[in-house]
Amino acid sequence: MNLTDPSVIRRLLGREDFHLKKSLGQNFLIDETVCPRMAELACAPETGVLEIGPGIGVLTAELAKRAKKVVAVELDTHLRPILSETLAPYKNASVVFGDVLKLDLARLLSESFSDCASITICANLPYYITSPVLMRLLESHLPIASITVMVQKEAAERLCAPVGSRSAGAITVAVSYYCKPKICFEVDRTSFMPPPNVDSAVIHLELLPSAPVELEDEAFFFRFVQACFAHRRKTLCNSVSSALGLDKQALAFALQSLGLPLTVRAEALSLDQLAALSNRFKRD
Repeated sequence: MNLTDPSVIRRLLGREDFHLKKSLGQNFLIDETVCPRMAELACAPETGVLEIGPGIGVLTAELAKRAKKVVAVELDTHLRPILSETLAPYKNASVVFGDVLKLDLARLLSESFSDCASITICANLPYYITSPVLMRLLESHLPIASITVMVQKEAAERLCAPVGSRSAGAITVAVSYYCKPKICFEVDRTSFMPPPNVDSAVIHLELLPSAPVELEDEAFFFRFVQACFAHRRKTLCNSVSSALGLDKQALAFALQSLGLPLTVRAEALSLDQLAALSNRFKRD
């Protein structure tokens, strides 16, 4: 069954009276080259792969051909009969129906992949949940080696931007703290049915063995970073003072102690500088 053939997809969905849900960002891949490339990035013969949002199972099938075991998490229970059919040939693939933002992922990985040499995550993420899902995966400190995801092209550029560049945001800082990010290839909007209004890109996030900076308090650091980028047009001093209620004079002194101008904006700071500022205020 060619799951990237539009006529096959329509027949499959029609037989189950399945209707695409815009609210869940359901767009099915019809470019047969994309999923094999994603699977190659995410898989090795002894790897266990957690997939998020399998849809009709196009990527799941490619993962199952290459990995030791695949567990896909799907929110839409109406896809149950379709996935039962499309994944029937792959005995090493299974589906868990639930919300990835609410599931106990540590337990799921432990129970599913105890016999695997490594664990990775692979997903064609709906655009509206890209940041929440990535932050959930990263902040949970799961025993994973990498995350390979397709996201909106603009989001990919922000996620993989250097910290300290104009494209950077709070999510950029988080990704750089936990991972080594890379944009692997772009995916045109015509690769989907129905086509979205934007192009996409596949990124690969290799989890770092240890944090690149030392923090007094990781949770406070991320609150501080969110405050820094909360109002991009404001100076860092004004933005953080407004969001966290920190004294402006103390902020000004901290910036000066690092040799930074009072007019500096968050996007101009390196990961080391953000960590140094966070640590200073956590200690105080």
